[in-house]
Amino acid sequence: MSPRLQRLCSPLNFAGYLAWAAISYELIFHRSPVPGLLATGAAPVPLLVLLDLVFLAAFVTITTCPDRAAPLWWERALVLLQLVVAFALMLNARAGSLPVLLILCMIQVVHVWRPGGALAIMTAANIGMYLVYRDVWQTGAPLVGTLMNLSFQAFAALTSWFAITAQRTRDQLAAANADLLATRSLLAETARDGERLRLARELHDVAGHKLTALKLNLSALARDRRSRDDGQVLLCARLADELLADIRGVVAQMRSNDGLDLGDALAVLATPFPRPRMHLDIADGARVRSIAQAEALLRAVQEGLTNAVRHSQAQNLWVVLRRDRDALRLDIRDDGRGGGELQAGNGLTGMRERLEAVGGGLAVDRTDTGGVHLRAWLPVAA
Repeated sequence: MSPRLQRLCSPLNFAGYLAWAAISYELIFHRSPVPGLLATGAAPVPLLVLLDLVFLAAFVTITTCPDRAAPLWWERALVLLQLVVAFALMLNARAGSLPVLLILCMIQVVHVWRPGGALAIMTAANIGMYLVYRDVWQTGAPLVGTLMNLSFQAFAALTSWFAITAQRTRDQLAAANADLLATRSLLAETARDGERLRLARELHDVAGHKLTALKLNLSALARDRRSRDDGQVLLCARLADELLADIRGVVAQMRSNDGLDLGDALAVLATPFPRPRMHLDIADGARVRSIAQAEALLRAVQEGLTNAVRHSQAQNLWVVLRRDRDALRLDIRDDGRGGGELQAGNGLTGMRERLEAVGGGLAVDRTDTGGVHLRAWLPVAA
């Protein structure tokens, strides 16, 4: 099942569809003509059905859109359209369930406006509903009806707001956890490299020293007339030579540092984000020599991923790490649909500073489709 279809069939959206269906039934079959200011006869059913379908279309569009996939102005326009349609229906027909449409709208308002803006919209909507109760529907107690509906709106909006806050906190914790896992993987790789170097030193300083002393003593013993022709002494001397050569070979191999492997650390960064999907391509020879270089590359990929999540509405992120002679080149690009000139914020500035601290650099531009393209480089030698 596609992500959009999953959102379409989610339990919360299904509850909204059920409420809309009940309102539509009353609107079409059990409505009353509006009295008072607009008493010009019953509104035609096709007009009511059209307005009702426009509300549903706007509701489905905004609730099935992926998070941050649509511009904020577009989401706000859809919510305002639903509010306008809801009031248009209340001005053309009298049905007790029509104010429930405002509750559905307020659930969405807190998603796309800050608390101050959401409160202003809720206040204006309820003033309008009070006027509809008093002057159009001419109910007996318009203020009581307005306050009752306001309480339901506030309850639904607060519940939605707490759900948004919980989701944002969960995303922040997931991102922090991924950062810690990536850092742990990097530290583990560094610890393995340090342990390998320590063992190489121990073998060279302890075993190598004692084997050298043993070899010298066996050589002196072999020159003694009493043991010159002793085959066991000659065999021990030859074995000591071979063992010393083997240990030197092992020490040389353990000291040969081919760099830190960033594959696991980079792959774990994308785990908390459902979008974009990160495509990681690391060449075999693209390994860093120091922890400073590794951290600079790790933070560069992390910032590229964060920017793609927050700003680009990208579905895919490609990360390529290659070695080009004496330099490592990191290429990060996404398939977002941004536009305009890129402004270097704190994230990009910090990325550039980290790379320059290890002798590298950063170039930022846009792709042909409007996505972000980051190109970083640093020298192979630390």
